[in-house]
Amino acid sequence: MMTRVQQIGVVIGLVIVAALTMLRAGDPGIFKLIRGVTFDEYQRLLPRKFEPMPVRVIDIDEASLREFGQWPWPRDRLALLVDRLSQMGAAAIAFDVLFSEPDRLSPRNVVREVAGLDPSLAEKLPDNDEIFARSISGKPVVLGFGLSNEGSYRPPVKAGFAFTGESPVSAPPYLAASTPLRPQLEANAAGLGHISLNPGNPSPVVRAVPLFLTDGLQLYPNLAVEALRVAQGVSTYILAGAPDRAGVMTSAKIGDFVVPLTAAGEFWLYVSPDRAERYISARQVLAAGGASPELAAAIDGSIVFVGTSAAGLQDIRVTALGENVPGVSMHAQAVEQILSGRFLSRPDWADGLEILTIAVLGCLLVVVTTFVSPAVALVCGLFITAMALVASWFSFLYAGLLLDPLAPIISGSITHFAATSFRILVIDRERREVRRAFGHYLSPSLLHRIEHNRDALRLGGDDRELTVMFVDVRNFTEISERLAPTDVVRFLNTLLDALSRHVVANEGTLDKFIGDSIMAFWNAPVDVADHATKAVRAALGMRETLAELNASDAFGFGPDQEVGIGIGIHTGVACVGNMGAKTRFNYSAVGDAVNVAARIESSCKEIGFDILISDSTARSVQGMAVIEAGALSLKGKSSRTQILAVIGDERVAESQEFAALEIVHKQLLQALQSHSRNSRKLIGAAKHCAAQVLGGLAEFYQRISGRTDHFRELPAGIEKSAAD
Repeated sequence: MMTRVQQIGVVIGLVIVAALTMLRAGDPGIFKLIRGVTFDEYQRLLPRKFEPMPVRVIDIDEASLREFGQWPWPRDRLALLVDRLSQMGAAAIAFDVLFSEPDRLSPRNVVREVAGLDPSLAEKLPDNDEIFARSISGKPVVLGFGLSNEGSYRPPVKAGFAFTGESPVSAPPYLAASTPLRPQLEANAAGLGHISLNPGNPSPVVRAVPLFLTDGLQLYPNLAVEALRVAQGVSTYILAGAPDRAGVMTSAKIGDFVVPLTAAGEFWLYVSPDRAERYISARQVLAAGGASPELAAAIDGSIVFVGTSAAGLQDIRVTALGENVPGVSMHAQAVEQILSGRFLSRPDWADGLEILTIAVLGCLLVVVTTFVSPAVALVCGLFITAMALVASWFSFLYAGLLLDPLAPIISGSITHFAATSFRILVIDRERREVRRAFGHYLSPSLLHRIEHNRDALRLGGDDRELTVMFVDVRNFTEISERLAPTDVVRFLNTLLDALSRHVVANEGTLDKFIGDSIMAFWNAPVDVADHATKAVRAALGMRETLAELNASDAFGFGPDQEVGIGIGIHTGVACVGNMGAKTRFNYSAVGDAVNVAARIESSCKEIGFDILISDSTARSVQGMAVIEAGALSLKGKSSRTQILAVIGDERVAESQEFAALEIVHKQLLQALQSHSRNSRKLIGAAKHCAAQVLGGLAEFYQRISGRTDHFRELPAGIEKSAAD
C-alpha cells in the first residue's frame, strides 16, 4: 500500500518522464547537438581507415598560387588543366569552383575596358570562357553550382531519375534558386552538381551531406555523386522511396553503387584522417615539362576534384574528427566512402526507439527510486547507462548504425535526480522536525554528534581534557522570596536564555540548567580548538550581556536592584559521555575537573568578583587581562588551588590603565606575603587604578584585606602566571 508521500513522488516522477519524452519527441537543437557530438566521438575512436582509392584532389594550393599568380586564374589556364587531366586518363573532372561571372582576365574583356580602343578589336581577340568551354566539351567534366537566396534560376539536370516505391521528390532540402553558370560552360559540361555541403545547418562540423536537392518537381544531384555518375558513364539515378509513403528517400543507386540515405536524402560521412596522399598540387599538373609517369599513373582512371586549400580563399571545413580541411576534400571523401562500401546510417526507427527508451526507463527509475532506495536506483541507473553506451557503440562498430545513447542517459539522470531529490527532501523534512524537537533539549554540537555517529546513543564515557564552566545567580534566594513563582520562572528564562547563548556562540556544550545555575563545558562531544580561551570569552560575553539587561531593567526590578552572577572556570581531565539508564540518559561530564569548577564558582562570593578561573585555565589563555586572586582551599581538595580574576579581553590587557593596575597589584601581593604595613596604602592605590579599568573590582579589593592568608602561601611562579 503506497503512502501519500510515495503517491506524490510517483506522480511527480511520471510527469517529469512525460515532459522529457515529449521534449525528445520535439528533438530540440540541444539534443541534435549532443547527438552530433556523440557520433563525432565514435568516429574519433574508430575513424575510417585511409585506403588508396581512384579519387584525387587537384589542389590549388599556396605553391600553385605562387607559381601562377593569385586566384581566380584565367580560364584558358583552367582549360589547360582540363586538357592535361584528360590526357592522363581522368575518369571524371569535377570543379568545386563557381563559374558564374565572365572571366575578367580574358583578353577580349580586358580590351573592352580600355578607353579609346576600337570596339571591333575586342572581337578579334580570344575569349577565355570560349576556350574553357571548348576544352570541357566532350570530356567527363562536372561543374559545380551554388545556392542562392535571390532569383529563381535553376540549372539544367544532365541525368535522369528513376524511382522505386513512392516518389521521394519532396524529401531532400529545398532548392529555391542557384547561381547561374556561364551559358557555354553549362551547356558543354557532362554533369552539374551543387557544391553545398551542409545547407541550412548552423553547425561548423560537416557530418551529413545532402546528395540531392529538390524544387518540388525536379531533383538536383551534388558534385560528388554527379562526378561518380559521369565517371561510370551512367545516365540515370535510381532512387528508392518508402513503399507506402511519399516524400521519403531510403537509398540511391549510382551505376554499380548503392548508397543508403536518410529520409531527407542525406549521406552520413564516415571520414578518414586528412592525408597528403589524397592531394596533388595543380602546379605539378600545369608544369611546363609535362606530367611525370608517377603523376599520370595517379590520375589515370581516377575521379578528380579540383579545388583549393589556400587559406586566403576561405574554403575550410571541419570534419567529425575535428580536422580543418579544404571543402573540396569533403566531396572526395564522400566518393571514397561510397567506393569503399563503409557506410553509416541512422535508420528511421532510431528516433522512435530512443523516445520509447526514455519513457520506459524513466518509469522504471521512478518506481525503483520511490519504492526501493536511492542506492538501488543509482545502481540501476548506472547499469542502464553502461548498457546504453555498450549497445550504441557495438551498433556503430559492427553495423554502422548511429543510435544516440546520451538522450536516454541524460533523461534518465534527470528523472533519477528529481525522484531522489524529492525523497531526500521528504527525509530531510522529517529530520528537521526531529531536530527541531530535540533542539530544545540538546546542544547543536550534541545533535550533530548523534546525527553523524551511530554509537553516540550508547551508554559510556571517555576521559578527555575539558574546560568546565559554572554560572550562578547571586542572592537568588532573596530575589525569589520577593517574586511570585511565575515571575521567578520568567526572570530565570530571561536571564538564562541570554547567558546561555554565549556558550553556544563560542562552541560550548550546554550540559544542564540547575535551578538558577548553568553548567557548560568545552571540547566535547567534538574537539574545540583553544577551548579555554573560548570559555573565557563566553564568560566575558555573559558579563557584558548582564550589564545591558540591568541597564535596560529587563527584569523589572527597578534601577536600584541589579542582578549579579558568579562564574567559575577550570580546565582539566573529566569523563564525558552518556550517563544514566538505557532508556533515559543525559550527555554530561563528571570528575574532579567538574567539582573544581563548581567550587571556584562558589568562591566568587568570598572573593567578591564575578569571573574566576583556575591556574590551569589561565595557562591556556593567552593575552587576556587577568590578575591573581589568591590560593584557595577548595572543598574536597587537599592542597590550595590558585585562582585568577578575569578583568577583560586582549584589548583591556593592552591598555595603559591595566598596565598600571598590574604594577600596583604585584606590589600589593608582595606586601601581603611579607605582612608589610604598607598593605593598606597599596589597597587604596589598587582601588584607584581598578576604577579606571573595571568597576566590579572595587569589592574585590575591599575584601582582599580579610583574605591575607590566601596570599601568604602562593605557589612558585604565581606572579609570572598573572603577568601572562
